[in-house]
Amino acid sequence: MESLIIEETKYTPKISMDAASGVIEMSGKSYPENTFDFYAPVMKWLEDYFTTTNKIVINMEIIYFNSSSSKLFFDFFDLCDEKRDTHDIEINWIYDADNENAEEAGEDFIEDFEFLRINLVVKK
Repeated sequence: MESLIIEETKYTPKISMDAASGVIEMSGKSYPENTFDFYAPVMKWLEDYFTTTNKIVINMEIIYFNSSSSKLFFDFFDLCDEKRDTHDIEINWIYDADNENAEEAGEDFIEDFEFLRINLVVKK
């Protein structure tokens, strides 16, 4: 399976999905014009990757996102939640100590997905 790399733009995060290591990283802002079209290859890659391994580490450092991105992240975590019984999934929600909105978003995802291992990580 190939890795997936999407470069950061003014409106979209950098996304690195490493097939060899099982590490997924998203960083930056997320408010693309058409969120679901933009993230379609990400969701497809994740679905396919779940068939090849049982360990995934997801590092998300999203400093700002709009409501449609929030819905997409919910779907992303929902897919992870469906696989949690058969896969070792660790999610690190990384935020700057000064970004209360990002911290609260991470707390909300923890509440919504109580059985996923989501760690709040303050950026150093």
